[in-house]
Amino acid sequence: MAPASLFRGPTRADLYVCTRCALRASQAPSRISRRWIGMKYLAKVADAENQWKDKAARINAGEEKSMLTILEERGLVQTITGDRETFDRQMTNRRLGAYVGIDPTAASLHVGHLLPLMSLFWMFVNGYHAVSLLGGATAKIGDPTDRLTTREKEESAVRTANMANMHIQLKKLWPNVELYGTKYGYKWEWSWHRELVNNNAWWNKLPMLEVLQTLGPGMRMGSMLARDTVKNKMSKGDGMSYAEFSYPLMQAWDWWHMYISKGIQMQIGGSDQYGNITAGISAIKYISSYHSNPVVRRSAHATGEPMGFTVPLLTTSSGQKFGKSAGNAIWLDNSMTSSFDLYGYFLRTSDEDIGKYLRMFTFMPLEDIDSLLENHKKDPSQRIAQHKLAREFLELVHGANEAKDAELQHRLLFKGNKTDIISSLTGGTFAASKAPSHNVTLPRSLIMQKSVGKILYAAGLATSKSEGHRVAEKHGAYIGGNPEKKTHEPMPDGNISWAQLANWDPKITRKYLINGELLLLRRSKHNVKVIRVVSDEEYALSGEEYPGMDPNLREEVLKRMAVREEIKKEERETVNNILQEDEAKEARPKAEAIADSTHAPRKEQATF
Repeated sequence: MAPASLFRGPTRADLYVCTRCALRASQAPSRISRRWIGMKYLAKVADAENQWKDKAARINAGEEKSMLTILEERGLVQTITGDRETFDRQMTNRRLGAYVGIDPTAASLHVGHLLPLMSLFWMFVNGYHAVSLLGGATAKIGDPTDRLTTREKEESAVRTANMANMHIQLKKLWPNVELYGTKYGYKWEWSWHRELVNNNAWWNKLPMLEVLQTLGPGMRMGSMLARDTVKNKMSKGDGMSYAEFSYPLMQAWDWWHMYISKGIQMQIGGSDQYGNITAGISAIKYISSYHSNPVVRRSAHATGEPMGFTVPLLTTSSGQKFGKSAGNAIWLDNSMTSSFDLYGYFLRTSDEDIGKYLRMFTFMPLEDIDSLLENHKKDPSQRIAQHKLAREFLELVHGANEAKDAELQHRLLFKGNKTDIISSLTGGTFAASKAPSHNVTLPRSLIMQKSVGKILYAAGLATSKSEGHRVAEKHGAYIGGNPEKKTHEPMPDGNISWAQLANWDPKITRKYLINGELLLLRRSKHNVKVIRVVSDEEYALSGEEYPGMDPNLREEVLKRMAVREEIKKEERETVNNILQEDEAKEARPKAEAIADSTHAPRKEQATF
């Protein structure tokens, strides 16, 4: 049978299991409940396949545009692997799966991340299987592509917080995409399939020996050393570590795992990812041909040939790349780049770039974009195209309500109606758009000594301490932890998992701290707080306050700090006095000896 780490549930390989293996499997004890496939489900599958064949026939007859053509017209394709005609035919005739991978090396996605994701969104609303992969494991290594210096190593708590934030962002982004798609006629269908996965799910359980045995022989050193990334980093940078050298192998294995278990045939990435995509294709072809298990080889053959394409990198007018490493990232988290500022960024788009951005970042039909640009040319000072781009982008990323509020703020600002702006900002329609940050800082004494209800209130997950107590009592909140074990412990490194919260003793809350400084709390599906736990002294000096905070707490902490500082000062003075006395005692005999030698009669020198 196939290795367990390659399969997580039924796949195409099940169709090729021999009778003897099937009999043994049916007789083997299992705790997993079996789900029978009903006739209604099979009818839906058959109906979806017939619809896809009909659509492919219309495309091949020239009655509809192919998916590749649509993406090319939107400016979302830069380089494809292999022959274009074969590539186009594969995308047309097969409802294949595609994925985009993102490493959580920052606390938020940025605008540059959205380009490959837009290609994935287009494929999703057109019926393809779309997977967004969060690289919890690969982020521990760091992609060396186009870098001359090694990435700074992040602490585990920081890496976990980044991953949690990005996971939450992607979880919110996908429903926004579905809702935004309905605006342009893309109504959800049963056959639509999207997933958000984390590669920690397999890397944390995968023996390295299996990777070396299965993939290692097919990855030749010559071709790996010939890559520009490796050569440039070795000759112009700070050298290539073994971990960085192995990054393409990890990314290739990610693709192989999803290829064999989910049928993911395509990878989409930025233009700097072309080398990693081709390395993944080579790896999949090698494993498909030489895997020791014939069941795996047959299943890989049924999935189809792997392929991929890159999207253009988002650059400034000077050609500089947008992103964290360039120091000019436009973040999608509204606690890092507010909706108002994000709207303003696209409102400042030049007339030369506005058409390109409308095609890239919106679902607007091309004829509507052309019509809008014609109207824009009549009076460019009104910036109607820029307002449309900003409104559409925010609707996609943050939802229609935030987009509407941000647009209204900017239009009022340009009209100069300051009274309306102030009124709106202090309790009008914009109050709801000012969502609090997911990142919260709280003092250690609160986490270590106070009840769960007070912590939920302080973190902004309850409107009062009593409500926080009731929420915990009814198990309506969760804490980042391992749900599979009865013992209270933090969630495993690199995974997002939740344990049910209860009104327990504060000693139990301490056990969920990640590296002693991070705590994750959740109420409802998306209301998540990533809490950084700091010392009481650091919190007091920061000037921050949390809901329910004792008004005398800061003063008491500062007093304690002053007392400790006074004690330290007295201790330092005492030590200095002792040292001075010791030095004086040591100096006294020396001085007396010098004095004695000065007054002593000199001995006459012997003469020979």
